[in-house]
Amino acid sequence: MRKLVRKGVEELVPYPPGKPIEELERELGIKGSIKLASNENPLGPSPLAVQAVMDKVSTLNRYPDGSGYYLKSKLSEKFNIPSGQIVLGNGSNELIELIIRTFMSSGDHAIQPFPSFLVYEKIVTGAGGDMTSVSLSNLSIDLKGILNAITPKTKVIFICNPNNPTGGAISKDEMIQFLREIPGDIIVVLDEAYCEFVTDEKTANGIDLLDEHPFLCVLRTFSKLYGLAGLRIGYGFASEMVVEYMNRVRQPFNANTLAQAAATAALDDSAFVHRTLQVVREGLHYLCHNLDEIGVQYIPTQTNFFLIKVPGGGKRVYELMLKQGVIVRSMDSYDLPDYIRISVGLPEENERFIETLRKVI
Repeated sequence: MRKLVRKGVEELVPYPPGKPIEELERELGIKGSIKLASNENPLGPSPLAVQAVMDKVSTLNRYPDGSGYYLKSKLSEKFNIPSGQIVLGNGSNELIELIIRTFMSSGDHAIQPFPSFLVYEKIVTGAGGDMTSVSLSNLSIDLKGILNAITPKTKVIFICNPNNPTGGAISKDEMIQFLREIPGDIIVVLDEAYCEFVTDEKTANGIDLLDEHPFLCVLRTFSKLYGLAGLRIGYGFASEMVVEYMNRVRQPFNANTLAQAAATAALDDSAFVHRTLQVVREGLHYLCHNLDEIGVQYIPTQTNFFLIKVPGGGKRVYELMLKQGVIVRSMDSYDLPDYIRISVGLPEENERFIETLRKVI
């Protein structure tokens, strides 16, 4: 089989998604489980988005708008960026893949911090590229280490800010300095999937940095804040030249009709956004307070999730909590075997997590 597949594919391991509630309950014969493993919005989807989907269902016999005109127009208005600098994707995951397919050739080099979003390495390796992983420094992205890892073959650098799975964020000043030191012919992918949850005003915002580097690509998603993870819709900002090249490679109907309608409506749902941020911030306060009482270490976060260092290792605690119907994320695949990662849930879900954690440790 080796000759039939692209370089690197045989060594790839499938991405380990969070276990679905339905699968857990089917396997263990239990009911009433909760899932705090995949950084999802605990409130569900935006109500305005749901209504937009219902209104659009009768048009499913037609192909989607391949240009994404209305969604891009709404994004352009909201962020004051020309539509020609906006690209839509089947989730921001597809935009990562689209960047690699557009700009990397087999044998080219990419750099990522590690641990970070596991999809970066998967896509680069699957495309026949070589990935260098620069270890975090005290669980923070080592920008100087990334700069030192650049070679003449480097085509793409990935920065997840705030970083998944650690929740830490890079400041605007640090990011500007970093971008100014990057060679001008390297694509810098700034993945801001969790940027809306940031509370530290010093944190870098990719929209403000587009003029700092000619090949900066800022990626965002509707999966987290707006609760549209199941529809797979993301968007990116870059120069018109970069977007034009990506559109040459992009599939013509990559953003489906319902996703476009839902995302366009969700951008107007300020009440839902406010409620989401309130639930997350109050949930973080509750969880951290109780973890302090238990005496368990955790990592401060700028996102809707965070890392908890657990006695006995993350895998053990993950499995014990599964049996209690509480799904969290073990961090073994991120080379953080002592940790679990949890998303902030509804108040009753957060309470159940704390009660279950007390029991299993």
